[in-house]
Amino acid sequence: MILPPATLGMLGGGQLGRYFVAAAHEMGYKVWVLDPDPHSPAGLIADRHLVAAYEDYVALDELGAHCAAVTTEFENVPAATLDYLSKFIPVHPAASAVAICQNRIAEKRFLADNGIPHGPFAVIESDEDIRASSETLYPAVLKVARFGYDGKGQSRVANRDEALHAFHQFKGEPCVLEKMLTLDFEVSVVLARSESGAVRCFPVGENSHRNGILDVTIAPARATPTQRDQAQTIACRIAESLGYIGTLGVEFFVCRGELLVNEMAPRPHNSGHHTIDACATSQYEQQVRALAGLPLGEPRQHSAAVMVHLLGELWSADDHYREPDWSVLHAVPGLRLHLYGKHHARPGRKMGHFTVTGEDPVVVLERALAARAAIGIHDA
Repeated sequence: MILPPATLGMLGGGQLGRYFVAAAHEMGYKVWVLDPDPHSPAGLIADRHLVAAYEDYVALDELGAHCAAVTTEFENVPAATLDYLSKFIPVHPAASAVAICQNRIAEKRFLADNGIPHGPFAVIESDEDIRASSETLYPAVLKVARFGYDGKGQSRVANRDEALHAFHQFKGEPCVLEKMLTLDFEVSVVLARSESGAVRCFPVGENSHRNGILDVTIAPARATPTQRDQAQTIACRIAESLGYIGTLGVEFFVCRGELLVNEMAPRPHNSGHHTIDACATSQYEQQVRALAGLPLGEPRQHSAAVMVHLLGELWSADDHYREPDWSVLHAVPGLRLHLYGKHHARPGRKMGHFTVTGEDPVVVLERALAARAAIGIHDA
């Protein structure tokens, strides 16, 4: 075990890292953050912020010399960086697991090789791959294999010609072509796995998106008990197959009642924000516990919860920058507002969220959606 007041390291300085820092501080640890953004939300509250690139080996050596263990808060930290640090200190999750999750091609092949349910897809690395793709895949979504998230690096295509055009727009980057599916709804499982192999799953969350960005999470999900059990079972299989240590998010499509894995996130998940306010242990505390070798906490959810993301366009209504009227939200019973301290608001950027909790799931959802509308979030 790594015990307080040891120093833990975090690669990445976004809101997920910020919550890790806060959870670690509450548990008595110090935290160093490495992130190239001098205004990173996690760096602002860390004990030390190394403003450096993830491939800066001088900074990595300093992190390795002063931290007892290191983790990451987003999947695009180079796997080579994690592999380098692991030569000196424990790094969780391992580079091998992150490398699979950060590349859609490797991820899809991992699912297929391990018999984990997933939607039809084709690997696209050349024009010829598109010409050879099955007509049954269309309409489809073409996604770049690396660095695509929140709807970025994706294009809907109706046929091979549109897929070729999109592939050229992506400058020939390796891609995955995924069949567009008719969805009942989407769910996610956030879990933590320890070095001993112990796994603790949070209750399944139900997710809806706007423009490819997570908008609302309802927890527990309005799914059948069988669907919830299956989602947790599949997520546990994934964690075990990866040899995963840390907090992991697994996203699912539910299609005609069947669960299909969409993607994996080797870190805490934005759909798990509500665990801060609604669970006995948050996903961020679990990340600290798994990294430090402590027993995992109890993931029991004690309140129904709905989480709503707050994106940058709320700050720029009518083409003028303004701070939203937070009094509208603070007036809602059971609502807790979380702002991430990001330096600049821009459309589509996650700037914060709020969570509404309570005993009655129906009332909680009604209050959350009313608050969402009151602060200025409107469906297209």
